[in-house]
Amino acid sequence: MLFQTREENKLTSLSISQINQNRFQPREDFDREELLKLAASIEVNGLIQPIVVRRISPEGYELVAGERRLRACVMAGLTKIPAVVINCTQRQSAVFALVENLQRLDLNMFEQARAIRRILLDCRMTQEQLARQLGKNQSTIANKLRLLRLEDEEQELILKFGLSERHARLFLKVSDDKRIDCIKRAAKYNMNVAQTEKMINNMKEERDEEEEKTTNRPKIVFKDVRIFMNTINKAIETMKQSGVNAALMKKENDEYIEYTVKIHKNGTAVSTKKTA
Repeated sequence: MLFQTREENKLTSLSISQINQNRFQPREDFDREELLKLAASIEVNGLIQPIVVRRISPEGYELVAGERRLRACVMAGLTKIPAVVINCTQRQSAVFALVENLQRLDLNMFEQARAIRRILLDCRMTQEQLARQLGKNQSTIANKLRLLRLEDEEQELILKFGLSERHARLFLKVSDDKRIDCIKRAAKYNMNVAQTEKMINNMKEERDEEEEKTTNRPKIVFKDVRIFMNTINKAIETMKQSGVNAALMKKENDEYIEYTVKIHKNGTAVSTKKTA
């Protein structure tokens, strides 16, 4: 429900106690030192840029934009704050909050991704709809969301080492058990995106070679068996050429190959079995 008021889209002064936080606020971390600096400036100069709110009840408002300014005003001891009241829906409020932070570059890549996911789910928007609202391509939204496939520890390391979003997307190509080592190596050697991609491609080639070796192992064993079989055949031929009355019979099934060698001695046939 929207409440129409005369002060909408106009500058007014509101009691801070009337203002509720925006649950779609995308920013998760606020630098306390920076807030203290802003609070000190507000104490001396006042708040130059008002916050933006929307009315949600006859006496209540929800913050749309200006979370950092609101927090600093509280720290400065203000009880009232200049605000612009706008008429918008919850969905619009969520988008406005995200747009403001994106324009100010206040969000890290993972905060952006989580905010986008939350808006898509809670506001039941499609990626195409949100992309239009943000003035971005749908592929940009999809790429942001892909970052959330990285584990929390991996995200923390990427931020800690100051790696870029393009680095982060490359790490998605690495298997789960190798990803953290890959992130640390890229940071240790201060790799740019191209160098990181080359490292990951080399890792993939090494993995493919190992898999190929594993796959070819049965063929190598089979080749060894064929050598053994040829040896038996040659042994029988050698016996025959030497005047020994020898015979070779072969049986084969899914599990093994069985050879039966019969050598006649003193007129009696003696059987010897060998299994390959």
